[in-house]
Parts: sequence; C-alpha cells; structure tokens
Amino acid sequence: VQGEPASLSRAAQNDVLMAIGAKAIAVRDGGVSRLLVVAEMPPHVDEHIDIANVGLIEGMTDALDTLFFGGERMLRVFGPVGDSDKEFELIMPDYSLRNAMLIYSRNVAFVSLLISLFTAMLVYAAIDLIMIGPIRTMTRSMLAFSEAPDDPGRIIRPAARADEIGVAERELSQMQERLQKMLSEQKHLADLGLAVSKINHDMRNILASAQLMSDRLRQVKDPTVQAFAPKLLRALDRAVSYSEGVLAYGRTQEPPPSRRRLRLRQLVDDVHGLLDTESGIEFVNAVDPAFEVDADSDQLFRVLTNLCRNAVQAMAADAESAVVRRLEVSAERVGSVSRITVTDTGPGLPPKARENLFAAFRGSARSGGTGLGLAIAYELIRAHGGTVELVESRGGRTTFAVTIPDQPVRLDQARNGLRRPA
Repeated sequence: VQGEPASLSRAAQNDVLMAIGAKAIAVRDGGVSRLLVVAEMPPHVDEHIDIANVGLIEGMTDALDTLFFGGERMLRVFGPVGDSDKEFELIMPDYSLRNAMLIYSRNVAFVSLLISLFTAMLVYAAIDLIMIGPIRTMTRSMLAFSEAPDDPGRIIRPAARADEIGVAERELSQMQERLQKMLSEQKHLADLGLAVSKINHDMRNILASAQLMSDRLRQVKDPTVQAFAPKLLRALDRAVSYSEGVLAYGRTQEPPPSRRRLRLRQLVDDVHGLLDTESGIEFVNAVDPAFEVDADSDQLFRVLTNLCRNAVQAMAADAESAVVRRLEVSAERVGSVSRITVTDTGPGLPPKARENLFAAFRGSARSGGTGLGLAIAYELIRAHGGTVELVESRGGRTTFAVTIPDQPVRLDQARNGLRRPA
C-alpha cells in the first residue's frame, strides 16, 4: 500500500481493512509516522502492545486474559517486522484473536482427551495384566479351594515372579498345601475317634473285669503280689479313665484339668513302674521328696509317661552295648512356676521331628510312630497354662522341659475361705 489515506478511495480502504481485520494501519520510519489506512470512524484504543518487548510471563498473562475476558477490546499492536528498520502499527479488535485461541484450545483439549483415553486404556491394560489379573486368579483359587479343600487340583500354581504378587501367590499355595494336609490329618483323627468310639464300650467291660480280678489279687498273701498289686490297680484305674476320655479326644476335646497339689516324686515313681527299663536303662528320679506341683494328676501322669516312654524307646533302639543309657527326671521351682525336666542320653531327635515336634502324625522320631504322644502332652500342659519345649537335642543328650504355673487364686475366694463363722 503506498500513498496517503486520502490517495485511496473509501471503498479501497475498507476492503484493505476488512482483509486484514484491522481498523487502522500506520508505519513509522525514522521517527516519522505515516498513516496508511484508517477506518471511517477512528477507534478508541483500549490497550497498547509492543511485540518487541513482551516477556514470557507477560505474554502468557495477556494470552490468558484475552482468552477468558477478551472479545470486546481494541488493541494497538506495534513493532518491527523481520529485518526492516520500519515499525508497523495496527489497530485491531481482539475478537478474531480470541476466536482463534478458542478454536486452538478446543483442538488441543480434544487431542489431549484422545491421548488421555489412549493412555488410560494402556495403563488399565498394564494394571490388569500385572496386578488385577493375578489378584483375580488368587481370588478364584481361594473360592474354588473353599468349595473342595481336599482336591489337590484346586491349589494355585504360583507364577515365577519376584515382586509382591509372586510372594503372595507362593504363600497362598503353601498355605493351601498346609491346610490340605491339616484337613487330611483331622479326617484321620475323626476316623480314629469313630473307630475308638465303637470299641470303647467293649474295652470298658474288659477293663472292669480286669479290675475285679485285681481286687481278688489283694487277698493273696504273697509278698510279690502284694508289692505289685497296688501298681496294677492304679494302672487299671488310669486305663479306665483313658478309655472314658478317648472318645472326647477323638472329637479333639480334652476335659479341663482338675488341679490339686501333688507330690511329684511319687507320681514319677508311678511312671517308672510302667516303663520297660529291662534293656539296661538307668532311671533316676531326682525330684525332691517334698517337691509339690499344682496340676491334674492323671493328665500330668500322661505327659510324663509320654516323654519318658519316648526316651526309653529312643535309647533302647541304640545297638551299642557300651553306651550309657540313663533317663533322669528332675524338678525345680521358680516363684510360682514349676519346671520339670526329662533328660535322656539317647541319640537325639532328627531335624524332621524337631520341625514338627508337637504336630500330630508329623512329630514322630521313630519309624512306625504316630507322633501323637508329644501332641497330646502339648495340649494337656497348655490347658494348665504352661508349656512343653525341647531345651536340648544332640548326640548323647536330649532334654524336654515342662513348665506349669500354679493356679491363680481369686482374692474374693481367698477372703471367703479366711472368714470364720460368727
């Protein structure tokens, strides 16, 4: 465009301004401004913008201001174009700029939405493959296992993963295997209880007949018979008691202990009388004659019998004749806790027996054993509030410790017992 505005017709100026979208065009050269095109009615300028000196922050602020609050303002935009020394000025409304920014923002938002949806689908697929899928598999395995826990095919097969999901799958698989084994053992116990319940009545009749015969033995004047008759009677009494309680054990129940103050040394002597110590095994009762323990006599007798019988069987299986075979039972008291130790000079327990020491059917140290003895002893002592533990087991020495706390006395009962009648 050349010449003064007056040199162009009004229609030509309007066409130029309409094509550019401006209200006025001017050029500054050498400090002199020359108006090229102007609208018929010169506009009022609302804001001046120097494009050569607009900073990043200011440009972002002005862009947001135009996008959200523009559309009705008149802008004076000036600055150099390219390498020219001339400075051009435009007076133009901002509604075209705002419309272009709105269209661009809409396009960017649409593309961003598409990218977000695609990214979300990829993230969901990755999470489903890495986490949700394995968790869903574990959930289905647990539900299927709960429906048929005795089916080995319901046990989950863990994947070879080193992360937390892999650890959870392996732990779930091991837990299901342990539960399946425990259920099998419980089924065996239930079958055992059913079988014992069928013979329990006949066994009690046989033991009752044996008791009648033993009562007649008391009338025999033979000193040997008189010495062994009391032990035989006590053994038969305990056998009758065991026969009555074996059905409850088959239902995995034990009667609560009937605790009394007992002289432990005499109880250990009774245990000795039932042991087979003819194979050169020395039995040492190291319990102080005055030592007392607060326990159920029958249940403690069963515990000590199980421990001592296991020790005798372990030492009797040793073929070397020169080996010292000694079984010693001792006791001590620490405050209100009684500690009974059973020590033998046997070969010790194998590692497999130590791992499952008090588990039924898994804690046997000899071939053909059921492993019920220590499991029963553990349950009986736990009912007393005590513990049974393996203190030491190595070649030449094995020690079990039975800890039984005294029965706590309620203060109200103690006070009532101390009251004297008026």
